[in-house]
Amino acid sequence: MLSWLSQERGLIAAIIIVILFLCLTFSIFIGLKQTASREKDEVFGDPERTLGGWYWTLTGISTLLLLWFYFSWGMARAFFPETGNELCQIAKINSAIAPITAALPIESRYYKSTTLIRRNLEQLKTLEKSMPVTAFDVVEIRELQKIILQSKAIIEFFSNPTNQSLESKIALEEIGQGFDRLSETLQTGFKGLVPNQEAFAQPKWGTELTEIPLLPTTPKGVLFDQISEKARVLTETFLKTRNKSTAADTLISSTKELINQVKARNENSEFDEEKLLKRTSYVKAVERIFRRLDDGTIFPPSALDKLNVSVNDFFTAISVTKGNLNLIDRILVPGDGIVKSKTQCTEQGSGRWLPKPTDVVATFMTLANPDIDSGGGYKGSTLLWWKWIQIGDILGFFIPDFLIDMLPGEYGRHSESGVFQPTLKDRMLAVAQGDVYLGAIPMLDGHIWDSLFRVIVALFLGIGLGVPLGIYMGVSRFFKSFFDPIIELYRPVPPLAWAPLVLTIFGIQDDGKIFLLFMVAFAIMVISARTGASGTQLSKIRASHSLGASDRQILRYVILPNAMPEILTGIRISIGVCWGTLVAAEMLAGTTGIGFIENVARVVSNYELIWVTILIMGLLGLAFDILMRWVINKTIPWRGKG
Repeated sequence: MLSWLSQERGLIAAIIIVILFLCLTFSIFIGLKQTASREKDEVFGDPERTLGGWYWTLTGISTLLLLWFYFSWGMARAFFPETGNELCQIAKINSAIAPITAALPIESRYYKSTTLIRRNLEQLKTLEKSMPVTAFDVVEIRELQKIILQSKAIIEFFSNPTNQSLESKIALEEIGQGFDRLSETLQTGFKGLVPNQEAFAQPKWGTELTEIPLLPTTPKGVLFDQISEKARVLTETFLKTRNKSTAADTLISSTKELINQVKARNENSEFDEEKLLKRTSYVKAVERIFRRLDDGTIFPPSALDKLNVSVNDFFTAISVTKGNLNLIDRILVPGDGIVKSKTQCTEQGSGRWLPKPTDVVATFMTLANPDIDSGGGYKGSTLLWWKWIQIGDILGFFIPDFLIDMLPGEYGRHSESGVFQPTLKDRMLAVAQGDVYLGAIPMLDGHIWDSLFRVIVALFLGIGLGVPLGIYMGVSRFFKSFFDPIIELYRPVPPLAWAPLVLTIFGIQDDGKIFLLFMVAFAIMVISARTGASGTQLSKIRASHSLGASDRQILRYVILPNAMPEILTGIRISIGVCWGTLVAAEMLAGTTGIGFIENVARVVSNYELIWVTILIMGLLGLAFDILMRWVINKTIPWRGKG
């Protein structure tokens, strides 16, 4: 069943998209209707008017998912599943004739010859002005000046139409005629063309590691594929075409000989290091320009005009043959389209880094599979499952060994006969180290649980220690003055600044990550509790005193309830900051956890996996926040209703 769902991602996506459009339309209709009916009964600023509104929530979710489907090319794949393969065949053509289009003003404003001439002349002019005359003698300066002049003469020679070689004229003419024939072939259409069985055996668009298979699966794709093969032959001919002649070769040989003479002096003469560096650098710069001129790739300004017209007509014929594919490409495939590599075609633009929702779900289902032997989980660990864990290991985690060291009595010693008899303290140490079997219980396991466990333990410690300290800092001069500089000293430091130090001290195990998160949560909870306690209205405290309340009763029944809104808000903030810090810590050092998965996915550029981890983190954060909203509503229902 899961295999079928994975293969039919396009069909499933089409159904989901239709449902989302219906939900979007329905929710907007209900929302506008409800807004009109309540318009006279609601006052702007009333908190009650923000309650409910499930239809606007549905509108937002539907809009977000539809945008995701659109910019990830999910709509194109859902409703036009052959689009990717057909655009792949066109990408083959573009790849095949890329050297030709690079030489023409198609992908740029200038002919390649014009660009080369402009750049080389500017560089020659710069070299002529910046010649290090102190590094060369008079004869060498004249030789270098002659090299520069002859390099300019080579450019002038190749640019003159009268000097263009007959072979290059014939070759360019034949290449242009070849593109004209390809345009005529495109105009005949693709009727009667049939893909082979090997093409149909390829995996569907995006269901395997190969993103878009190369073999054409439609008659239109077969036509484009055949055109690409013929266009590649024309490109090979173009790459072999050179604008050379005997006169040009003579000038090139003379210039090359002068360059070799100067280079020989650099190698055979003795110069100081600084002078030799100047000489060799300058000669290399001159030779670099010369080598760009002597390969015969510069043509007269009008030599490629006919070829340019033929290639543009060829692209026009491609556009006509594409038909409705033009509209699909323009509307449903945002970005840079599709490019061809050696083994596959790949999506570019937003379709490259924004995976389709169904692909993300498929990746998540693979990760969520608890059967590691069949490819489930990630790096030898499940995503979220359970396992049997010994109770002794749990106690050993929470009981530090130094507490056992503080117990009265001594550890046991071996007897004179070589027998060791453990004492009560030895038995307690065995419990603290998890060496005593106390049974086993089922416990959650996997990457998600590892991350949740670290956050929950750190939050428990941060709240348990930070709230009491913050309350007393809000009511005690001593606690405020003593602890405030310590808290404010480390609180502004970004958590990741502490990460290398903490991980160095504690290692890459859970201890270091939990301590780092504890530092984050502790500071936030201290500030929140202190702000809430110090913000208690003095009239309430004096009224309590006048009624005979003790300090403990005032702290419990007046100050603590007054600080609860700030404390609970601090917990919400701590959850978000701890979650973000944990993921960063797991990316720095870790072998399990959501951050670890994302870090590995980043290294191998697995965008589906990256988005899975992002969504998991977002959903877990949302779950935490919803839980805290429920706690706040149950704990302090009076908030905002004063």
